[in-house]
Amino acid sequence: MQNTEQDPLTSLETNKSLIHKLNTSKSLNYFLINVDNFSSVNDAFGYDVGDKVLIQIATHLKRFTLGTSSLYRSCSDKFIIIDERKLDDSELEGVAKSILSFFSDTNIVIDEDIELKISFSVGISRGRGVINITQAELAIKELRECKRNYFKIFNPESKFIYDKQQNLHWMHKILNAIEEENIVAYFQPIVNNHTGEVEKYECLARIKNDDEVISPHHFMKAAKDTGNLAYITKAMITQSFKKFNGTAMEFSINITDSDLSQDYLEEFLLRNIAKCNINPGQVVLELLEDIQSLDKGSTLKQLTSLRENGFKIAIDDFGAEHSNFSRLLDIKPDYIKIDGSFVKNIVTDGNSQIIVDAIILICRKLDIKIIAEYIHSQEVQQIAKQLGIDYSQGYYFGEPSLDLKVL
Repeated sequence: MQNTEQDPLTSLETNKSLIHKLNTSKSLNYFLINVDNFSSVNDAFGYDVGDKVLIQIATHLKRFTLGTSSLYRSCSDKFIIIDERKLDDSELEGVAKSILSFFSDTNIVIDEDIELKISFSVGISRGRGVINITQAELAIKELRECKRNYFKIFNPESKFIYDKQQNLHWMHKILNAIEEENIVAYFQPIVNNHTGEVEKYECLARIKNDDEVISPHHFMKAAKDTGNLAYITKAMITQSFKKFNGTAMEFSINITDSDLSQDYLEEFLLRNIAKCNINPGQVVLELLEDIQSLDKGSTLKQLTSLRENGFKIAIDDFGAEHSNFSRLLDIKPDYIKIDGSFVKNIVTDGNSQIIVDAIILICRKLDIKIIAEYIHSQEVQQIAKQLGIDYSQGYYFGEPSLDLKVL
């Protein structure tokens, strides 16, 4: 049976031949050579020019195939060199450096008007079988976390690979939890610093796995990667609305970029408002730090409409990453929650106090209420009150719980 298949563009053997080679050979060296930003070539010059670039790349890469190696085109802008020699790490690096060095000194000339410099990311794996394909792809992903136009040898013990394996583990957990309805709402009290009373709660997602309660620190990234953040938000809305049915208590629900981009939120909230007889003014939508799309008109339009329907808006982790002062102008929140990194060390770190003071001053001028998270001791709470922070939240008052707590 014929196990070869030729790419009509470059005349190189393709995936069919590659997989046959991997399945029938002993341990070998696998070089995945991926063109950096090749889509920009197609976008700028068109697919005809892109095809001519790929043909020239294939021609140049043939220079690096010896009697013990062979060249394949996997797909689009990916090429593979299989080398059957026994090479140590330094020799593998030498091959990759030779390829990168050659192309850094060689322009791809299409015609007198188009001359391009092409760079590559090279992922290297060694071993037996088609696992090389996955490992080389992972090596490139790890490489591109920090740079391009370089190479990376797959290392099964790297932190990147460990994180990927953990993420896969939690992907299965989150999918099972959604299917079995094991995502549950926990509630953490928020105290009014003027009255000392619990005035509101934050609703926080947990996964129940037999007797184990799993915090979102473990599973939220997996939920994001699997596109399931909206399911968690919907579970929090449904359960918290039932919990606060018949009360006048305020409660906040975390909202992610995914919730706003999917454009389901307002309709879902209003439906549950009617079902559970909740006043929209009880509901605080707490915008998480991952919301980066305020330049999109649809996001601000949704937030404006939600506020017009009576919902309140809070900004979480204020002062960190994207949660900065410009957001106050865009969102006009009812509350901001000061990032915990400024609160938890406020007793010993004078700079934290200075930053918190500045946030308080701005919020007073804009009539925005302030919530301090990470209140973990009487000393931190005392400073929060002295600074004039309106509300406090943290383990000093209570951990997240299935039950509502009254001080």
